[in-house]
Formats: sequence, structure tokens, C-alpha cells
Amino acid sequence: MSKKIRSYSKEFKLDALRLLETSDKSVSQLERDLGITPGLLHKWKGRYQLSTDENSNEINLEKSELEQAKARIRQLERELAITQEEREILKKTIAIFSDREKGDTR
Repeated sequence: MSKKIRSYSKEFKLDALRLLETSDKSVSQLERDLGITPGLLHKWKGRYQLSTDENSNEINLEKSELEQAKARIRQLERELAITQEEREILKKTIAIFSDREKGDTR
């Protein structure tokens, strides 16, 4: 039997997290009421944060600071890997040209 992966809209997640903050119900009860997998609200709470738009007083869903930091680390790791690869290519190029110069002077 194949497992069906459900995806939820940003608005649904926003509403669910807002309910979590304002409702007197337990997390597990809210998950049952919303028909979502147990533990999903905790995962969303860790991944996202609710923010208020100052101009429109509208509540938005953003990645949490931890998730933003993780994304930045992944980006920096990719850049570092590219830079290291470029450096190795330059080292090999310098070695090739250095060997040619030594060969020409003999």
C-alpha cells in the first residue's frame, strides 16, 4: 500500500497555528479536528512563526529564525564547496604552468 503525502496550503498552516495559540483545546485534539497527522502542529510550530504586517495588521506565516538560519547555512555550505572546487582548479592550473616554465628554462 502506497503512502499518500498530503501538502497543506500556507493559509491552512496559518489558521492551524493561530488556532493552536488561541484555542483551549489540546494539540492532539486540534490535530484530530483538523484531520492532520499527529505531531504535525508541533513540527509547523518549530518551522514557522506568525508575524504581523505593520501596514495592514494582517498575520503572515514566515519561516522561523531557526529555519532561516538553517537555510543560510545550506547556502553558505554550497558556496564554500564551489569556492573550494575553484581553488583546487586554480592550484592545478598553477602547477601545470609552473611545470611548463621549468621545462622551458632547461
